[in-house]
Amino acid sequence: MCANRHPPVKIGPVTLDSAVILAPMAGVTDMPTRRLVKRMGVGMVVSEMIASQAMIRKNRQTMMMARHTADEFPMAVQIAGCDPKAMAEAARLNQDLGAAVIDINMGCPVKKIALKGEAGAALMRNENLAGRILSAVVEAVGIPVTLKMRMGWDQTSLNAPSLARIAEDCGVRMITVHGRTRSQMYTGRADWAFIGEVKRAVGVPVIGNGDVGSIDDACQMLELSGADGVMIGRATYGRPWLPGQVAHFLATGERRPDPPLAGQFEILLEHYEAMLLHYGADTGVRLARKHLAWYSKGLPGSAEFRAEINRLGDAAAVRAAVVAFYAPLLDRVAA
Repeated sequence: MCANRHPPVKIGPVTLDSAVILAPMAGVTDMPTRRLVKRMGVGMVVSEMIASQAMIRKNRQTMMMARHTADEFPMAVQIAGCDPKAMAEAARLNQDLGAAVIDINMGCPVKKIALKGEAGAALMRNENLAGRILSAVVEAVGIPVTLKMRMGWDQTSLNAPSLARIAEDCGVRMITVHGRTRSQMYTGRADWAFIGEVKRAVGVPVIGNGDVGSIDDACQMLELSGADGVMIGRATYGRPWLPGQVAHFLATGERRPDPPLAGQFEILLEHYEAMLLHYGADTGVRLARKHLAWYSKGLPGSAEFRAEINRLGDAAAVRAAVVAFYAPLLDRVAA
């Protein structure tokens, strides 16, 4: 098994407590979610992807995405863009705001970013520009810079190993690879073995990402890839405790069970209240709906519960609906 074989990851002068990282996810890894996952035991959390131009303009929503607190340390802020000067300036701004690490996005596959914006995964098709961005950001800040990318644009251009070497030469201190191409989007299965080609190409730590939904998945990915750590994303939907479970197993060999239903209910309420505090009641309710749906997935009556909270706009009414949904389930468990 992989327990006790993955020591803490060093990103230059920054040492992570564990080899497990929360992936950056647009519309998901906001401050309330990051703080919750970090408290449960991951080595590092990463912000939502932040557009460099919006950061420079100090767009209010973008600045909120970049906010963080001391209990998230060491937090990475992920920036995206295709202009080296703008990326460098955005990196400096986030360093000044207290980020511990700057992560550069060269993996986002969505059309708005990769096609219209010529950023994200599109940069894997232009290694010259990618290298200029990496150099500009590394030179602009005094904190470690990392890179997140995919295997390549498509199966005919699997250039992640060569881009990783460019990144290392530019001074990038860690590389994360999602085991899919841009053309795959999120379909098929992540190719964990291919991540090993990147690991063998560079001397900096390499983190594997894609389709890790359990402790066993994490172990299999680490064994197949030889990666130094694991990044977990979509599997945390409604399970913010999962990355901490993986981290605990890698460190101790012990499998920490899921929280009991009563514990999950408490975590849900904490998460909900934190979102209301962070965003305000109206926006908080709207953004919390997807989290409430994820927490309730698989429970009896969850479809009806999701439909109800999607109709409600008042924070107190949503809270009452949550309590009313969980109360009989908790009574049944206690009986």
